[in-house]
Amino acid sequence: MTSSWGRRLIASLVAALVVVLVVHAAMIAAFYVGSLAGSSAPSGALIVAVSNYFSLTSVIAFVLLWIAGFVGAFDRWWTALIAGVLTGVLAPAVGTLLTATAGSSGSAGSPLTGDLIVAVLGTLLGINLLYAVAITALTPTFGRWLFRIVEGTRSRFETDRKVALVRIPAGNLAEGLVTHIDRQPVDAERADAQWDAYVAALSAAGWQTVEVASADTLADSVFVEDTAVVLGDTAVITLPGAESRRAEVVGTEAALRAQGLHLERIEAPGTLEGGDVLKVGSTVYVGRGGRTNAEGIRQLRAIAAPLGYTVVAVPVTKALHLKTAVTALPDGTVIGYEPIVDDTRVFERFLPVPEAHGTAVVVLSDDTVLMSSSAPQSVALVEDLGYTVVQVDISEFEKLEGCVTCLSVRIR
Repeated sequence: MTSSWGRRLIASLVAALVVVLVVHAAMIAAFYVGSLAGSSAPSGALIVAVSNYFSLTSVIAFVLLWIAGFVGAFDRWWTALIAGVLTGVLAPAVGTLLTATAGSSGSAGSPLTGDLIVAVLGTLLGINLLYAVAITALTPTFGRWLFRIVEGTRSRFETDRKVALVRIPAGNLAEGLVTHIDRQPVDAERADAQWDAYVAALSAAGWQTVEVASADTLADSVFVEDTAVVLGDTAVITLPGAESRRAEVVGTEAALRAQGLHLERIEAPGTLEGGDVLKVGSTVYVGRGGRTNAEGIRQLRAIAAPLGYTVVAVPVTKALHLKTAVTALPDGTVIGYEPIVDDTRVFERFLPVPEAHGTAVVVLSDDTVLMSSSAPQSVALVEDLGYTVVQVDISEFEKLEGCVTCLSVRIR
């Protein structure tokens, strides 16, 4: 697999080249069409002359956009806009200035004077204006779209793939944070065996399991779901509300880059943990609780809206995360344990389950889900709805407020 930097280099090159070629061709077309209104019919010489005039400008624009894309300008629309504005101004200005000072065959160039610089800048309101506007408009729109397509080719065209990122339990797992329950002794050896069984269950259901680099000193790192939110071909790197967990995101980010996803991130003072994010179709419910704050939700909304998702904030005061209290079945029905759900009316369809550990399901396919074996009545309820339930024992992780969703990041 091409390295993430290699993909970024290629994506930047392709986006810059195509944007510049489109703009260059548009300039030729614009001048050609404009000449049709003149007194004489346009000729091939006009096309050559216009192309020659913008050639150096287009070369400079290509180099500027390629560098901008490689250093991250296409990661966000507003940075792409800035790159477009700067390229739209600098490329024609520098190109025209170099052409004027170099001169042409048989004639010397103009000396570099203040008057020449003023004249060159004046072309940005004249002959170079359309070029500048076109570069500025295409870079954050078509250019960024193309960059993201090329950078994440695998994730965008292999839509039938199912990948689950997992992370082996840390050696100090027993020191993991607990908030809403009393601390209990954790059997590390049993936890390792349960984690192996969980990963095996995902693999048996047709999921490719990919291990995030281990973090043996980060007690909660096995709960990898909290470090990222996947929205289609975009992964949002979170900023955990618990400061002790913030170092966990580094390994997850590397793993997601290797999968070819486009990356966004939550920035301070916003906080967000993946366990607070529940996707139901194009609706993204986000728990506002102890680990996720209002600014984190605002940033996620700004990222998700252009991708076609609607973010709905949900109060969470009785559980660690939103998905500790509720998850969703493949048909979109939200299930949850009512005593720890703040307001069931938030959800379009809500079905109560009889056990606290029965709230979490991992959707394996349209008719199969993964659930904890510690909630037999809830398992029976879901099976009675026509679903196949794969059961796993994760009791050691439940002692740390974990559930079946916490232990993986699913990429479809």
